[in-house]
Amino acid sequence: MGIYIIFGIFALISWAVSNQLKNKLQTYSGMHLHGNMNGYEVAMRMLQDEGIYHVKIISVEGQLTDHYNPIDKTVNLSREVYHGRNVAAAAVAAHECGHAIQHAKSYAWLNFRSQLVPIVSATSKYMQWVLLAGVVLINVSLIPLGIGIALFSMTTLFSFITLPVEFDASRRALNWLESARITDRSNHAYAKDALKWAAMTYVVAALGSLATLVYYIMLFLGNQRRNN
Repeated sequence: MGIYIIFGIFALISWAVSNQLKNKLQTYSGMHLHGNMNGYEVAMRMLQDEGIYHVKIISVEGQLTDHYNPIDKTVNLSREVYHGRNVAAAAVAAHECGHAIQHAKSYAWLNFRSQLVPIVSATSKYMQWVLLAGVVLINVSLIPLGIGIALFSMTTLFSFITLPVEFDASRRALNWLESARITDRSNHAYAKDALKWAAMTYVVAALGSLATLVYYIMLFLGNQRRNN
């Protein structure tokens, strides 16, 4: 029952934060930039200012699908961001370019996260099944649950390593938006607020993963004490 309570609490928090982010982006999408640049133009200029010319900027379908792909070196912007001439679009586009700059400058946390990607991808395929087997067989053997905890710890670690990567990308984005005068005193705070709420989604995900991991560890230790 405990795990369902944890899932329920963090699912509710995640929904609230995601809903707040959508509301913020919608609000700031109505605030135009004085230079009337769209997301594509903002991204292009930021990359050029950093001396990066080998990264492509493309438009992708969906909402909140913006991301940087280090494999093919592309900044992927949703249509609203790619074509948007507003504070929200500028903030999101600059943030994704922040990741491209991290990649170009071999930012340590990004490199560490990239090294974990294949490991996390592999463990994710089996983690839930191993944890389920561990819970079902908990009175028979603690080994499956122990293996499941080890696998889950990798995804939790990945979630926390993602935090400095996201915060740093936002920092780079906001510094550049201000120094390049894409944003000004009248709207820079809104760009900062939009990226703050975007970062909060990663914080909630990391804390939810940690809470779940702690639950399984306590379950493991509790049964280990009873068996001894």
